[in-house]
Amino acid sequence: MKDMFKLDGKIAIVTGGAGGIGKALALGLGIHGATVVVSSRNQGAIDAVAAEITQESGNEAMAVSCDVTSEDSMKDLIDRVKEKYGRIDILVNAMGMNIKHDAFEYPISDWEKLFDVNVKGSMIACKAAGRVMREQNYGSIINLSSVRGIRGYTGGNSGYCATKGAVELITKALALEWAPLGIPVNAIGPALVITPGTRHIAEDPELAKKYASAVPMGRIGLPEDMVGACVYLASEASGFVSGQTLYVDGGLTAQ
Repeated sequence: MKDMFKLDGKIAIVTGGAGGIGKALALGLGIHGATVVVSSRNQGAIDAVAAEITQESGNEAMAVSCDVTSEDSMKDLIDRVKEKYGRIDILVNAMGMNIKHDAFEYPISDWEKLFDVNVKGSMIACKAAGRVMREQNYGSIINLSSVRGIRGYTGGNSGYCATKGAVELITKALALEWAPLGIPVNAIGPALVITPGTRHIAEDPELAKKYASAVPMGRIGLPEDMVGACVYLASEASGFVSGQTLYVDGGLTAQ
């Protein structure tokens, strides 16, 4: 029981591993014992993350460029990981984007971009890694949802909310379909998190105060706040948990 949170010897893939949350999750998995394969389209960025994981944890890390919206690109990633390590224990889908527009004027081209990355990308990655996990009869998949997957929001977020709602239901549907195969599928649902894309909020005292005041715990989230949830869902400690979204939101969804 004392080792149930350890990830020693586990092989983990983190898509979107160059992003603010993805990088924190990749680092957290590595520090807690996993060998981490960091992936995104930006080779230079994931090389830096992999080097940081090795420096911080002493564990091996690998950087593989991949476009999650392409089945061929994802297959290449999965094949390379399986060839090198022989298995895949953990998949974390941390990629994601937001394009904001007034709903009346929302360009369908931008709507499609959002769904390509947030929804199609999640499904392509789940399917590709899930096939390997089916052969193994074990594995763990963690998707990145949001509080916006269950709560609407203003400010041009209709597209983002729709994609995260879809991720929530993909998570539940796959959890049911793959439960007999020994593959739990769960999600992490952050509230607002300060990343490079939202740093302007933290740098504006009035704006930061506005967002923090909406959170019962009185502050905005940080990427590091997501690590504990990820380690839990990736470890044996959550072996009987599937189809759930763990909201790391300072109590926001409790209101």
